[in-house]
Amino acid sequence: MEFNKALLIHHHHSGKANRENTVGLVAGVLAPAVPELVIVRTDEPGEGEKLCRERGEQFDVVFILGGDGTVHECVNGLADLQHPPLIGILPGGTCNDFARSLGISPDAEIAAQEMLAGRVVSIDVGRANDRVFTNFFGIGLISDASQNINENLKGALGKLSYFISTLQTISHTEPFRYQLEADGKEMEGEAVMIYAANGRFLGTNALPFAPDALQDGELDVLIIHETGIPLLREILSHKPEGEWQPQSESISYFKASTLKVKTDAPMSADTDGELYMKTPAELSVLTGHLKFLTGEGY
Repeated sequence: MEFNKALLIHHHHSGKANRENTVGLVAGVLAPAVPELVIVRTDEPGEGEKLCRERGEQFDVVFILGGDGTVHECVNGLADLQHPPLIGILPGGTCNDFARSLGISPDAEIAAQEMLAGRVVSIDVGRANDRVFTNFFGIGLISDASQNINENLKGALGKLSYFISTLQTISHTEPFRYQLEADGKEMEGEAVMIYAANGRFLGTNALPFAPDALQDGELDVLIIHETGIPLLREILSHKPEGEWQPQSESISYFKASTLKVKTDAPMSADTDGELYMKTPAELSVLTGHLKFLTGEGY
């Protein structure tokens, strides 16, 4: 596929330490194929979102070099545009879960080559209140683990730091009461985590959701009623051949196109690894809302 004008965004503090070298590698792949390639480095939170909102329609494609947080920020700037450009993700973070859902190589240079192949797919985007998310919305254990991540360990150990944080958090997670309305059906109870997924990966681990999860117009919703390593093992080790049916009674799973989430007290919500929202929250799906370039694995 030919692109006449492209924007390459990279965040100064995002992901891998050798960022400038990575920018050079991907630019070396993209520049010969794109007559006008504009490269912009963002330094402050919200800068990528503002850039995408103000200038996104000027480009045929916006390449985002970074992790899930950088993608989340930029997509929030692109989602409300009347004529959004194509989006290409070049993995440069710790987990790169949404890029994995799109079958994109974890190697940024190879990913850049995949982007030029021009495989375009219209992808669902989740909406939570007035924000959008690509990969997930979660409360409870997932947001607690994100808050507990040691930034020094994150830099040194990468995805292992998320695993360590989860193990540390499990032993301290207290159940909370919730009220849900899923496609008009009401339910309530106690849980340690509620997770509404658009994507198919969490912490580099594949989730047991159908291959068309990014294009089915629904969220995959998990309610974890009690904590424990065996429950996480069931979720992360299952590879679906049909619709997944959890074996444990401590796991509830269903699909919904709309979801209202209430808790007895406001709780921090994690959207794509970013913590700035609190419950209550109203979730919906913007079906096929944005066009992404995909990797060979999609």
